[in-house]
This record gives sequence, C-alpha cells and structure tokens, in this order.
Amino acid sequence: MATLAELLKKREELDSEIDALRKQEKGEAKAKIRVMIETYGLTAQDVFPDLYPKGRGQREKIQVKAKYRDPATGSTWTGRGKPPKWIEGKNRDQYLIP
Repeated sequence: MATLAELLKKREELDSEIDALRKQEKGEAKAKIRVMIETYGLTAQDVFPDLYPKGRGQREKIQVKAKYRDPATGSTWTGRGKPPKWIEGKNRDQYLIP
C-alpha cells in the first residue's frame, strides 16, 4: 500500500502532466479555430450569438411618446433628460399633452 507522501507526489506529477497536455491541446484548438474563422468568415457574433444579441455595442432603441408640447412652436418633449428652454423653470402642467 502506498503512503500519503507517495500519493501526493504522484498527484503533483499528474497535475504537471495534465497542465502541459492542456496547454498543448489548447494551442492546437486555437489554431483549428483560427483556420475555421478565416475559412468561413465567422465573426464573434456568429460564434457567440447570446453575447451579442443586437450586434456589438448596439441597444434596442425605445420610442417614448412626447408628454409635453410648446403651444407657441409645437416643439415636444418626452419629460426625459434635460428640459428644453421653453419649459425650464415653469409649471409643466400647462404644457401636458392630453
């Protein structure tokens, strides 16, 4: 029967062999993937569509209905972001769109 020290030494040897083989196979896998990407013209979005649902850096734009209207010019504002000059500092109730 093997001692604890012998088994630990075997485990260290196996771990180092596993690491070396993993590095070798990882390099081979990368090379195969590069060839396939070049051959088929693949993009990251093609390979990982869940990571790039709308394309890189793009968000779905949400249209927001205007909430306020300037009766003088007909300009509108959604109520989001910095208020325009025509409504700034005034009571907004008078500009509400029914």
